[in-house]
Amino acid sequence: MNANVEIQPDRPIDHWFASYSNDHRNQTNQLIHVFAVPLILWSVIALLWCIPVPTDLLGAGAWAGLACFGAWMFYFNASRRIGLGMLAVFIAMLWITRWIYASQGTQFLFWLAVGVFVVAWVAQFVGHSKLYEGKKPSFFTDLRYLLIGPAWVLSKLYRKLGWGW
Repeated sequence: MNANVEIQPDRPIDHWFASYSNDHRNQTNQLIHVFAVPLILWSVIALLWCIPVPTDLLGAGAWAGLACFGAWMFYFNASRRIGLGMLAVFIAMLWITRWIYASQGTQFLFWLAVGVFVVAWVAQFVGHSKLYEGKKPSFFTDLRYLLIGPAWVLSKLYRKLGWGW
């Protein structure tokens, strides 16, 4: 076999995870990601929830729901198990967002989401700094890695539980 031939993973998600993992070898950075990535995902969902929609056509949160559906299709196509897990994550995050919106209002949800977004991204960049990882975040090479991060965190949970993806 030619040593220059790269063996392609069987599933699209395997390639994404292998590449993403290569940029996330430091244990502290990985721990930061386990907390910060889901917080970033939630904050984006919450910010999308705050975008007004014509209520007679669509309900509050329509943009968030549409974005979650589009991302879910990406995950489900890459891996059925990851797709189903991300569906559960999206449902939980949408439910939490709806609850905060209903109990506290749009302005509170918006500013909470902005605060969470900023703090979580600062944490991400600290994890990638020379102090820990010393590598730039994966999404600087391909924006699709913004979608891979949440699935990668979910895959770490799957491994811990002894599940495959």
